[in-house]
Amino acid sequence: MLENHLSGPDAIQLFSDYLKITGVAHTGPEKNGLPGLVGKRLGLINGSSWITLWSNFFGRQYLPGVHLINIGNEAVQINFMEAHQVGEPVPPPANIEAFVRYARDLHGLSSVDAILITCSTMNRSLPAIQQALADINIPIVAIDQPMMQQAVDHGGTTLVIATHGPTVKSTQALLSETAEETGKSIQFVGVTVEEAWHRLSAGDVSGHNQILSDVIRAHTKKGNISSVVLAQLSMSVLLLSYPDPLSEFGIPVFTSGQCGFEYMRRIMTVK
Repeated sequence: MLENHLSGPDAIQLFSDYLKITGVAHTGPEKNGLPGLVGKRLGLINGSSWITLWSNFFGRQYLPGVHLINIGNEAVQINFMEAHQVGEPVPPPANIEAFVRYARDLHGLSSVDAILITCSTMNRSLPAIQQALADINIPIVAIDQPMMQQAVDHGGTTLVIATHGPTVKSTQALLSETAEETGKSIQFVGVTVEEAWHRLSAGDVSGHNQILSDVIRAHTKKGNISSVVLAQLSMSVLLLSYPDPLSEFGIPVFTSGQCGFEYMRRIMTVK
């Protein structure tokens, strides 16, 4: 028998809680939700299957009533991690091609009303997906773009924190592009905190959040940071420890788990 960390009642509770968040595949609308959202379907393209929990957790929090339909697997993340390790372009062209296929499947198999790319490393796939689905009139959004827009609108110097190396260039590129598209300038300081990623990978969410908190506080003490951007959806669990970052740190902390899904709520709500 394989060794498990959980057994008996604890394992049953784990599966019960998981299903309350993710649900199971079904046809028809969600049973509960807000008027204007019930009956809508959102396709979520994830960079790995484990992040589906984040997509569903924050999706249900900010999009009550929207049917969340996920696609994505570990192979995508492994491929861009290996590319990053050997200095090849990230994301690899094969990953972008995979995301285009995923987008076509989401629309073709489940007739989603919108598509959200939840992987910050893969935000580079957005133009290819938009081009591939140009004849389909649905919104296609990279989850971190609304977060970047808020940081640009806020102004000043933004602290961009990443915990996963392959994400760094994609995140910083999108921030700069967002500023250019709106005719504004942006200053940012980039920090990569791999130890937080290792804590999260080990299931130590509290430790992950503590490390991020320490990094934010260390930079705010210097007095030259006006806002914080957390590069990856996985980092949005900081909100579980610090639900009011502005009060906690004295400056706004923008997360894709909040900003991205709040944006989708605005564009998916039926008037």
